[in-house]
Amino acid sequence: MTGKIAEIFKSIQGEGIYFGEKQLFVRFFGCNLKCRFCDTPLNHFKEYSPDELFLELQALAPDFRSISFTGGEPLLQKDFLKSIMKLTSKYNYKNFLDTNGTLPNALAEVIGHVDIVSMDIKLPSSTGEKSFYEEHKKFLEISSEKELLIKIVICNSTLENELRETVNLIKEKSKYAVLVLQPNSLEDKSLTHEKLAYFKQICIAADIVTCVIPQMHKIINVR
Repeated sequence: MTGKIAEIFKSIQGEGIYFGEKQLFVRFFGCNLKCRFCDTPLNHFKEYSPDELFLELQALAPDFRSISFTGGEPLLQKDFLKSIMKLTSKYNYKNFLDTNGTLPNALAEVIGHVDIVSMDIKLPSSTGEKSFYEEHKKFLEISSEKELLIKIVICNSTLENELRETVNLIKEKSKYAVLVLQPNSLEDKSLTHEKLAYFKQICIAADIVTCVIPQMHKIINVR
């Protein structure tokens, strides 16, 4: 078995409430979506067996104990992801899965080896894609047994009714998750400032723990 990996590097987590934590990053090649705010174009990869990838991770940063499996979309390669996570779990690494939250059946196969799920909820008015409400609903149900972080990218185009529908979904399925509203880094941040403040109040009024956190790694200029 081999997996297609776009890059491997060490840095700090730049998004959400784990900002600043040292992590190894394994970026999986390929995605099932084409969000219009995507800032991670992938055009090359290297193939690894699970053992080869694990040895490279150990050699790159032997003092790091947390690994972010990101993409692209890692769950597109669920069998390889499960195999590498088995290895990292065996050696006491913390497995952090960064996912677009649209492949619940694949998640069900790997969830036993995941420590933290960081999932996106994709709003059509932001992404330019179709709605994934049902997929996100199942994804939240499966993730409920783990520590769960939810991220929503907020754009100038983001609609309030879609946010409110998502708030109701979170209340129903994962009321103890932490929600991060993340401004679209490709747009003028001043244009989304009032919207973010208003959206945060909607979420807080629904008794959801909510933070507004930009992509901090871009602000401090690290990978």
